[in-house]
Amino acid sequence: MISIRRRILALVLGLLMLGTAVISLFNYVDSSHEITEIYDAQLAQTARLLQGVIQMPIQGVERTQLYDAFNSALQRAGQRKPGHPYESKLAFQVWSAAGELLVSTASAPHLSQPPARPGYANIDLGEHQWRGFLLRDEQQAVLIWVGERDDVRQDLIGRIVRHSLWPSLIGIPLLAALVWWAIGWGLRPLRNMAAVIQGRHADSLEPLQLQPLPSELAPMQAALNRLLFQIDQVLERERRFIADAAHEMRTPLAVLRIHVQNAIQASDEAQRSESLDFLIGGIDRATRVVNQLLTMARVEPSLARGNWPRIDLQAVVRETLAELTPWVLKQGLELSLDVAEGDYRINADAGAVGIALQNLVTNAVNFSPAGGQVRVLLSAQAQDFLLSVEDQGPGIEAQELEQVFERFYRRDNSQGAGLGLAIVQMITSRLGGRVVLANRVQGGLQASLMLPRQPA
Repeated sequence: MISIRRRILALVLGLLMLGTAVISLFNYVDSSHEITEIYDAQLAQTARLLQGVIQMPIQGVERTQLYDAFNSALQRAGQRKPGHPYESKLAFQVWSAAGELLVSTASAPHLSQPPARPGYANIDLGEHQWRGFLLRDEQQAVLIWVGERDDVRQDLIGRIVRHSLWPSLIGIPLLAALVWWAIGWGLRPLRNMAAVIQGRHADSLEPLQLQPLPSELAPMQAALNRLLFQIDQVLERERRFIADAAHEMRTPLAVLRIHVQNAIQASDEAQRSESLDFLIGGIDRATRVVNQLLTMARVEPSLARGNWPRIDLQAVVRETLAELTPWVLKQGLELSLDVAEGDYRINADAGAVGIALQNLVTNAVNFSPAGGQVRVLLSAQAQDFLLSVEDQGPGIEAQELEQVFERFYRRDNSQGAGLGLAIVQMITSRLGGRVVLANRVQGGLQASLMLPRQPA
């Protein structure tokens, strides 16, 4: 693709040349009309000057001598200096009322008789076309005709147009050079930005801080900085995922290796069976850790994009609990849902909300005694929707209410991954809400999600 400078230059020069052509055509038409008007006026003026001379009070012999003097003077027109070559292009003829030619310049056309009607008329004599003006003098009974060759007028029009075009034709290359320089000067900030970007290290994700910056490039810098920030977030999530996986999987893998070695070195079937049971438990725990890590890695990018669709929060809650009910019943617990009347439409990620609720219910089940009940409550407040999960477990000490949101913090649950509440908090904060843990007076823990009705 051609450069921006060349595209702009081609467009500017194309428009300039088109404009010059249109203006030149207009100048040609207008100049032709104006010159015609001027020369027509001169023809009429010259005819009236001749009329004034002819009307002088002189008698027959003197008048004949006057006509001879006219002929002699007009024959020398354009041949001597001072003078002008175009003098000889102007022709005069004077006829008597009877049609006798009285005076005629040497350059005048050979007319057998004067034009029929007074005024302006074009006469085509084959070789040249003439523009003439006929004036009738009733007092002297003569016809005065003044004419001019049309090619003289066209030559003058051509000269005027050429004189007006030459500056443009000469100036266009100079103007093109100036426009080329001006475009280059105008694009200098863009080149500077490109040079700064090219000179940056591949690992540098720091925002661009180019100052001063033209208003046209400010949105570009903002977009690039936003893109760099998003890339940095993606890389940070990847680094965090790798660090979390390495941190959390190192110990389970070492423990699994020990259990395998114990099973191999077992002296009897009972020790081997015990080691294998420990091995299965360790594998289950590692599986839960991996699943939670993958869940977090999957949910974070979708929440970061925003622009969530309009969903029915009540329907999402019902679908999630329907999936969990068989597992909860298998654990010997009862799962119930209490929904207050209202409209629960909200802009959110349905999958993320379902994962958050699933983690809260899973935690409630893990800490509830056999035969207990897990309640899920959904209600609408002035600014938020309140989604709560209540259990009948031991609750949490006050000093641990904030600590349990830390990654890999496991409280009295060696089989957990320590990521459930961290995922819930991450999802809720990305949706613009918050999660609150509180011990119930009648025993147990209440975990509440507060999701804003309108997105932040």
